[in-house]
Amino acid sequence: MIQTALSGLTRTAYLVMGFQVKVKGKVASLPEAPIFVAAPHSSFFDAIICALTGMPSIVTRAENLSTPVFGTILSSLQPVAVSRQDPDSRKNTVAEITRRALSRGQWPQILIFPEGTCTNRSCLITFKQGAFVPRVPVQPVLLRYPNKLDTVTWTWQGYSFKELCIMTLCQIFTRLEVEFLPVHVPTEEEKNDPILFANRVRQTMANALNVPITDHTFEDCRLMISAGQLTLPMEAGLVEFTKISKKLNLKWNHVREQLDTFAAIASASKGGRIGIEEFAEYLKLPISDVLRELFLLFDRNGDGTIDFREYVIGLSILCNPANTEETIRMAFKLFDMDEDGTITEDEFASIIQSALGLPELDVSVLFKEIDADETGKLSYEEFKNFALKHPEYATLFTTYLDLQRHQLGLEEEDRTNALPELLLVTASSRGMTIQRSANPWRETSIF
Repeated sequence: MIQTALSGLTRTAYLVMGFQVKVKGKVASLPEAPIFVAAPHSSFFDAIICALTGMPSIVTRAENLSTPVFGTILSSLQPVAVSRQDPDSRKNTVAEITRRALSRGQWPQILIFPEGTCTNRSCLITFKQGAFVPRVPVQPVLLRYPNKLDTVTWTWQGYSFKELCIMTLCQIFTRLEVEFLPVHVPTEEEKNDPILFANRVRQTMANALNVPITDHTFEDCRLMISAGQLTLPMEAGLVEFTKISKKLNLKWNHVREQLDTFAAIASASKGGRIGIEEFAEYLKLPISDVLRELFLLFDRNGDGTIDFREYVIGLSILCNPANTEETIRMAFKLFDMDEDGTITEDEFASIIQSALGLPELDVSVLFKEIDADETGKLSYEEFKNFALKHPEYATLFTTYLDLQRHQLGLEEEDRTNALPELLLVTASSRGMTIQRSANPWRETSIF
């Protein structure tokens, strides 16, 4: 009774605001589809779907419950509120969605906007897995606003809630089309893989909408905001977070920390990208053939610059795996030529000069940065702390380790497993020649 009354009031409110709503397709019953998935999500006006589907429970961000008028309607629907800042909230939300979806009629149907944020409807971004974890049939719901003047899109850095309401009310009418697609019953393969389930539903909806799909998510929006706060172009934060986080097992907080370092290196004049000059300046090393090789390992598309996505992938694949305690300790021992437990500037210089092929290189500035206590000698802790803070040097360390292992005749399987054989080294006791292989990461397609 209450749901029927709320549905009628909601329809009336939209009619008063001038909305002309056209509905296509048939709404699935609770036994047919416990969950509705609606996209593209672009506005608070999308709440009309609630009235069209019998006022189901809705999954929404907690902030939406305080929105005037619309928040009151949402609060009456026994919503599942999501806090984007609380990491446990997401896990609890999925558990609650699953509990309700499997309740066999004890709860109403659930309406979910799987994109998790508002977009401009030009594409479908990555669907969150919450609607697909319960492994129950879902009904895709499409939204279209076929108006000449867009007064409804509520995206970040766009018009405010108040401005959109005023502009929409100033229109004689606002068209809205809602289409209910056939219920998608998951296969056994999809039941065992929520990501596959979500991707196939998204592709079905994208085909019906005739729009492309993209792997960007709300986490990319958060990185864009952070990039802007760091005086980088906001687009610098776009890394397709979901894709690289799954491939490289990265957490958002870790990527956010890497953005700080990237911002310290990148030049705003190059569109938030790192050029060879900035790369050399950050490492406090001159531009040389070896440094160019290291730069090319990061510059995956070969455009002469490193963007933030390339920087994150480079650190994760090339540097961080090689920057282990064992590698650092072994490098320290090999730098420490007289085995007195410290590295002098002369010892440090001889290795760096050999690794870079620059016998006249002045490394005093770099040495002083590592020498935190200014004793003129590097302790293991100083060396380790610097290596962990600057993983970009890992390939220089592993190059020197490869040189020494070659001289000692160690077996191939003892080489650092984290890096592919990028540098083929032949050496004598006083010098070395580096034969560089092609960059195997340049052609990879997994990212």
